[in-house]
Amino acid sequence: MTCIIIDDEAAARAIIRQLCEGIPDLDVIAEFENAIDAIKFLNKDEVDAAFLDIHMPGFTGFDFIETVRHPPKVVLTTSDAQFALESYEYNSVVDYLVKPVLPERFAKAVDKVRAQLKQKPAGEASSNAPAPKSGEHGNELFVNIDRRLIKILFEDILVIEAEGDYIQVKTEKEIIRVHNTLKSIKGKLPESIFLQIHRSYIINLKRIIDIEDNSVLIGKHVIPISRSNRPELMRRLNLL
Repeated sequence: MTCIIIDDEAAARAIIRQLCEGIPDLDVIAEFENAIDAIKFLNKDEVDAAFLDIHMPGFTGFDFIETVRHPPKVVLTTSDAQFALESYEYNSVVDYLVKPVLPERFAKAVDKVRAQLKQKPAGEASSNAPAPKSGEHGNELFVNIDRRLIKILFEDILVIEAEGDYIQVKTEKEIIRVHNTLKSIKGKLPESIFLQIHRSYIINLKRIIDIEDNSVLIGKHVIPISRSNRPELMRRLNLL
């Protein structure tokens, strides 16, 4: 059985690795000090289990579970017992270990992982997989401005921002102000290209220049990323 360890503290990773080495059929493939690197790894490789810390700076264990495309079985390892109930809302979570973890308790968690792997039917869909996307909407959008229908190519749109009862469709050349709602225009956009990353912003994923902390740079626009939308954004990126 293969596994990875994800914890921002080197000492904590060393302890989990030592516990893993005490179980003959458990093979540690890799260790990560942050969840983002682990997600990049799992986008290319598969493992049976992940021993995952909840409290990590910038991107928590729960963010990891929500983001990873094909989640392995997860055993949460944390010094905080208060999230135990919340953790079992995720189908990929098998067990919840509170540090310091005793060898006997660790072995029981591994047994639970082993049992669930045996029960998993062939071809079972991932419980954390993104929902199927709706059909495409052509390659353009028409907006009504002063009784004129103006065509906007999807590829030209950088950002769509909500502004009261209006929305602003921003391209490299202009900003078009339309009396409409973000919810309404969202339904007319192809989900393969556009994503709402904040209650006031929809962005063109293909026009992203840079992502830093909780904001994304598109053209000259710095757009905030809400915590609730960040996992889906990370899932949609082609991470290397």
